[in-house]
Amino acid sequence: MTINQNPYQNLPDVLNARQLAATLGISRAGAYNLLNSKHFPTLRIGGRVLVPKKQLVEWIEQTVAGGQRS
Repeated sequence: MTINQNPYQNLPDVLNARQLAATLGISRAGAYNLLNSKHFPTLRIGGRVLVPKKQLVEWIEQTVAGGQRS
């Protein structure tokens, strides 16, 4: 059995709300709440709110390590 060392490697480089929700196992409404929260890393292009994979992974690691909430 092979253990995946990088569980994020198959994610796209930039995630939309639907992809973020699926990745985190939350609702789309929950994903939009995160995307609109002050301390969550986002990229705004026109009316779209996206999250770069690299910054999402960093946010997850910092949140888990520090017990922070957004």
